[in-house]
Amino acid sequence: MSVTSDALRGVTLFVGGPIQHALVPGGMATPIRECLSQAIDQSRRAGATVLSAHVAEKFGADTASFTPDQVSVRDYAWMRECDVFVPVLPVLDGTLLRTDGTHIELGWASALGRPIVGITDQPFAESASHLLKGLAKVAAATFLSAKEIATDPALLVDGVLTALGRTRTAV
Repeated sequence: MSVTSDALRGVTLFVGGPIQHALVPGGMATPIRECLSQAIDQSRRAGATVLSAHVAEKFGADTASFTPDQVSVRDYAWMRECDVFVPVLPVLDGTLLRTDGTHIELGWASALGRPIVGITDQPFAESASHLLKGLAKVAAATFLSAKEIATDPALLVDGVLTALGRTRTAV
């Protein structure tokens, strides 16, 4: 099911996720790129403004042209600008993919009081840290099933609206 509406018009989302540890010869690993692309595309179709290092860095093709200083300053500015942080935390072969930057961004989002609507396997992969599994106890964090969002992208829109204290209006 595709979401084409203005449900997220006026909302800025920062979609994060792995880059460095998702790169394979020839670019970003296909299942990871597809999951990230889906979150970005569905958010845009729902009217959101999307901030994404994946888009800025062409899914890894241009990552080497950015310095660590540029990435840190850019991503922190985006975190301050966004209304909701949407981290995509892929699981491959039952193991949460390493994504150090996304975990730093989760800390920034928590500290800045940004709602978090994460996309990952639910329940959490066994390899996920205690701090990730318990994040909702100290931050406005909700984690949605990557598999369920793949079959019903409207769940992401609804999750973002819920995080903002809104509901979708009937058209």
